Amino acid sequence: MLRAAGGRADPGIMTGNEAAGRHGYGATLWEPDARTVRNARMTRYARWLAGRGLGPGGDGAPNGYQDLWAWSVDHPGEFWTSIWDYFEVLGDRGGGPALTGGTMPAVHWFPGATLNYARNALRTAWTDPGRAAIIYRSERGRAGSLTYAELAAEVARVARGLRALGVAKGDRVAALLPNIPEAVIGLLAAASIGAIWSSCSPDFGTRSVVDRFAQIEPSVLLAADGYAYNGREFSRTEVVTEIAAQLPTLSAVVMVDLLGAAPPAPRPGVRLVPWPALGAAGAPQPDETEFDELPFEHPLWVVYSSGTTGLPKPIVHGHGGIVLEHLKAIALHLDLHPGDRFTWYTTTGWMMWNFQVGGLLAGTTIVLYDGAASYPHAGRLWQLAAEEQVSYLGVGAPYLMAGQKAGLRPGETWDLSALRGIGSTGSPLPPEGFAWVYHAVGKDLQLGSMSGGTDVCTGFVGHCPLLAVRSGVISGRCLGAKVESFDESGASVSGKVGELVITEPMPSMPVMFWNDPDGTRYAESYFADFPGIWRHGDWIEIAPDGGCVIYGRSDATLNRGGVRMGTSEFYRVVESLPEIADSLVVDTGRLGAEGRLVLFVQLTAGRELDAELIARIRAALGTQLSPRHVPDEIVAVPGVPRTLSGKKLEIPVRKILLGTPVAEAADPSALANPEVLSCYVPGPSLLARDNGTARPVCTTTCGYPPQATGVTPNAGKRRRGQGHFGRGKGASARQGGDAVGGRCRRGRRSPWGRRHAAGRPPPGGG
Repeated sequence: MLRAAGGRADPGIMTGNEAAGRHGYGATLWEPDARTVRNARMTRYARWLAGRGLGPGGDGAPNGYQDLWAWSVDHPGEFWTSIWDYFEVLGDRGGGPALTGGTMPAVHWFPGATLNYARNALRTAWTDPGRAAIIYRSERGRAGSLTYAELAAEVARVARGLRALGVAKGDRVAALLPNIPEAVIGLLAAASIGAIWSSCSPDFGTRSVVDRFAQIEPSVLLAADGYAYNGREFSRTEVVTEIAAQLPTLSAVVMVDLLGAAPPAPRPGVRLVPWPALGAAGAPQPDETEFDELPFEHPLWVVYSSGTTGLPKPIVHGHGGIVLEHLKAIALHLDLHPGDRFTWYTTTGWMMWNFQVGGLLAGTTIVLYDGAASYPHAGRLWQLAAEEQVSYLGVGAPYLMAGQKAGLRPGETWDLSALRGIGSTGSPLPPEGFAWVYHAVGKDLQLGSMSGGTDVCTGFVGHCPLLAVRSGVISGRCLGAKVESFDESGASVSGKVGELVITEPMPSMPVMFWNDPDGTRYAESYFADFPGIWRHGDWIEIAPDGGCVIYGRSDATLNRGGVRMGTSEFYRVVESLPEIADSLVVDTGRLGAEGRLVLFVQLTAGRELDAELIARIRAALGTQLSPRHVPDEIVAVPGVPRTLSGKKLEIPVRKILLGTPVAEAADPSALANPEVLSCYVPGPSLLARDNGTARPVCTTTCGYPPQATGVTPNAGKRRRGQGHFGRGKGASARQGGDAVGGRCRRGRRSPWGRRHAAGRPPPGGG
C-alpha cells in the first residue's frame, strides 16, 4: 500500500503495460458525428456557460472537453454553482459561498442552501404529469407503469403513512425490497419528509441485513414477502421475522405482497402493515405532496461498503450532493434527455440502483427489471431493451463478457434501434468486450465504461458524448472529479500507472459515516495515505489526452520481480480461454519478499484442468503479459468468491493463503457465495514449489459430496493426505474429481453456478 510522504512504506509503483496501442487497447470504435455533438446536453451546457462568461468556451468540439473538465476542477465552487443554476434545481441556493473549509475532508458545500431530493425528482409531475416515470417488468410477469403524476400521488400516500407511523425528520426507513416501484416510492416518500433511506436486496441473508440495518437503528422496515430469480420463487417472510426481531428500534413492518406468502410474525410491539394500507386512511387532498426543505448536507440515504471484514461501513450521502452529481452525470455524461428511457440492471443493494433512480431528476423514464439477467435466456436484458425501447442500457461488465462468450448477436436478434448508449461498470471492461459490443450489438452506439464507487454513488471516470470510444479505454475524467494518478512519491503522473486519487472535493463525497461522530473512521478510510487527498484504492493510467484505464485494486497488485500489474489484465488473458468461466489470482508476496503467484480457475461445464490446458494458460500469460506473471500454481475451484456487490475477493483469499482463518479473513454474510471460500484454505502442498499442477479441491464444506481421495473439509487438520488442496495418496488433478470438471467422483454436480442459497443474482449482471 502506498503511504504519504513523510511516512511512506511503499513497494513501488506499477510500471509497464501502458495501455495506448498495446494488447488491443486504443482502437477507435465510435466517434460522435456533428449532429451528436450539436445536440448533446454537454454542448448546450458549455454554450450556456460561455454566454455567461463562465467556463473555457462553448464550441462543443471534441478537444474542448478537456478544457471544460480542467475548468470544472480548477474552479469547483463556480462549476457546481453552474450545475445548480443550469438545471434550475428547486430550492434556495443561498447567498454564501459554494464551498467552505480547508483541506478534505474538512469541507462543506453550500452551507446556506436548502432543497429536497424528492421534490427535484418529482418536478416533472407538475410540468408534464402524463409522462411515464417508471416502467416495471419482472421475471414473474408483474408489469406496469406509473406516470409522474401517479408516482407523486403514491409518494404522497406513503409519506402520509410514514408520518402516521411516527417517522419524523432524521429517522431511518429501511427496506428489504427487489428492484420494484415500491422501493422507488419508499425512497422518495422518506426523502420528502427528511427521513433517511437505506435498502438491501431481499436475497441478502439475515446476518448481512442486520449487520447493516442495526447500525442505523431504523424505525420502519419495508419488506417484500419474497422474490423470484432464475425461474424459482423464494419466500422471505421467515427472514423478515428474524430481521425484525434483531432491530430493537423497529416500530412497524410494511409488507409488499409479491408471492402471496404467509405474512411474517414480528415481535410484540411491532405493527404489521400491508403496503396498500400505508397512508390509505383519509381522503387525499389535491396537490398534497409536501417536501421538507432541508440543509444541503442533510442525510438522504445510507449505503454500505462491501464489508468483507468487520461491519460494512455505513456511508451517508446528502440531498444536495446527490441532486447535483446525478444531474451532471445522467444528463451531461450519459446525455439523457427528458422522456428518454433509462435502465440499469441492478439490485437495491448496489449503488447503481440509487444512480438509476437519479434518472427521475433528469426527467427520464426509468425502467425497472426484477429478475435474472439470463432467464429464460441469455439475452433477456437485450430483449427488455427492445421491448421497452430503452434509450440507455446499463449493465455490469461481466454481463457483456458473458454475451461475448455465448456468441450472442443482440443487434441481429432484437430491434435495438432506440438504443443510443450502453453503460458498463462493476469491473474493468477489457478490449474484447468493447469489440463485441460494436460487432454484435450495434455500430452507432456510445459504449460508456465507467468507474467510481459506492463511496460517491457515481463515476469518477466515464464517457461523454463529445469524446470518441476507444477499445479498452474509459473516455475521460468526469466533470468536477479531479482524478489524478500518483506515483510512489505522491507526484501526479501522466501516461504511467499509479494510485487513483481525487485531489479536490466533490459534493457527493460522504457527508459522514454513521456512528462516526468525530469523523475518524471516514478520514482513515480515504485520507490516511495522502493527507487531504482521497485515495480510492485502484490502479489507474491517465493518458495525455485524458483517456483512462483502470487496472484493478491497488492493494491486490501482482508484484513479480519488481514488475507490478493490476489484476484486470491478468483476468483478461485467462478468461479469454473458452474453458475458463471465472478466475482469481493472488500474489502472496510481502514487502521485501517475493511470494507465490497462485491462479484459481472455475472451469466451464464439462471442461477439465488437464496438462494441456495448464500449458495453454501458462503460455498465454507468459506471452501476453510477461514470463514473470506465469503462475507458480494453477488450482481448479468450484467458484470464485464474490461480495454481495459482485467484487472478487482477492485480498481475503490472499490472507487465507498466508494463514488467516477463513472466519477472520471475510464475513460469510457479506459474500454472495460464502460456501466456496473454505475451498481456498491451503493444504501442506498448495504453496510448495512445483510446475503448476492443479490440486484437488475441498469437498463437503463447498457443497460437494465426500470423496475417497484423502481430501477432507476440515482445514484445521493438516495431516498427511488431508486438508484443502492436499494431494493425499496418489491424488492428482484427475483423481481429485472436483478439480477437473465441476463433478465429484460420484457424478453429482456442485451447486456452484446456481447461487447457493437462494439463487442470488450477481449485481451488475455478472
